[in-house]
Amino acid sequence: MLKIVYPICCGMDVHKSFLIACVATTNEHGATAYQSKRFSTFTGDLRRCAKWLAERNCRDVCMESTGKYWIPIYNILEPTCKIVLAHPKYVKAIRGKKTDKKDAKWIADIFKHDLISGSFIPPADIRQLRDLVRYRWKLTSFTSGEKNRAQNCLTVSNIRLDDVFTDVFGKAATAITTRLLEDPSKRITDASEFRTKGLKATDEQILAAVDGELCAEQAEKLRIIRSHMNSLDLCNANLDSLILGTAKKYLPQLNLIMTVPGIQSFSAIGVLSEIGVDMSVFPTSKHLCSWAGLTPQNNESAGKKKTTRISRAGAYLKPLLVQCALCAIRKKSNPEIRNRYLNIKKRRGHKKAIIAIARMLLTAIYNILKKNEPYNPELYAQINTPPKHRAVSVEEAIFILQRQGYLVTPGAN
Repeated sequence: MLKIVYPICCGMDVHKSFLIACVATTNEHGATAYQSKRFSTFTGDLRRCAKWLAERNCRDVCMESTGKYWIPIYNILEPTCKIVLAHPKYVKAIRGKKTDKKDAKWIADIFKHDLISGSFIPPADIRQLRDLVRYRWKLTSFTSGEKNRAQNCLTVSNIRLDDVFTDVFGKAATAITTRLLEDPSKRITDASEFRTKGLKATDEQILAAVDGELCAEQAEKLRIIRSHMNSLDLCNANLDSLILGTAKKYLPQLNLIMTVPGIQSFSAIGVLSEIGVDMSVFPTSKHLCSWAGLTPQNNESAGKKKTTRISRAGAYLKPLLVQCALCAIRKKSNPEIRNRYLNIKKRRGHKKAIIAIARMLLTAIYNILKKNEPYNPELYAQINTPPKHRAVSVEEAIFILQRQGYLVTPGAN
């Protein structure tokens, strides 16, 4: 018989406009009584829901994580209740026997036995910082998308600036684009005025690249794109100022994270906004790496491993750590990281090697924040130390040769 961990608990089935709350009360004889009630997701009704739970002496609540709908409920219940936010795959009921009231009762039943592992929810200030950093990531993606559309405008107009300039949005290329937009019908005949220091392309190559026809429609589209990019740059600048102001209170932890190779200021803020500063919520660094999606799956049946792919978790943290890992392996000043990458790359390839380095960086960050100590490369000195040779017995030597495909026959002593 399963042990009752929470004698009084609540299971919630959350939707956009309403929620079903089911309080499960278990007496000393093991009998459970259920009380269900429906509430809307307006703030006033959520306060009535909190009062309803308090009247029934319910302090433990479990609800399913459904999009963003759980956040308003979490904000209201957080001061008075201990909330467990569960992934839908852990609380999904049997198909064909699902109603909203049965779902809430099912969540309460499995939660009272403590069979649900809750998701990591950082404190309110970290959640605000996370929201700002993720919005910054979105704005960066918007800017990249607009750059691609601007490049498409030039390509369909037979203007090949990307074949001549390394950066189509650099100083020289931007000046040429501006000149073209002033009067698309007027051809550029002199490229000397666009030359900048370090430009390797000749005037003939530049003139050949701009020998195209920029029609009125594409020119107007390019103007709109550039106007949007300027607006995005202004939004990015304002958002960066807001992020730096919000993260100012975590400056000691950020300075410790920035001691890790490949991590700069905004990368450190991004990592901190995802994992927080309290590492006690993760039992070990392996739990943190698994939560971030940097650990191979365990999918074995009948002695056969079906897959070892990493999971889709860490949609924001994992790409950030991969970028930091790509930066760290290029620096020869970090031999403990570069040598490990090269060793794994020989056997498993670049992709798996870079994921291993990203996990290495996250493990270092976990220990740095937990011990409040800066990054110490000496702890990885054993990685660069060649393995010691050990003596093997005759039986072991024969076994090794047989594994290599050799036929070993007994010889004379």
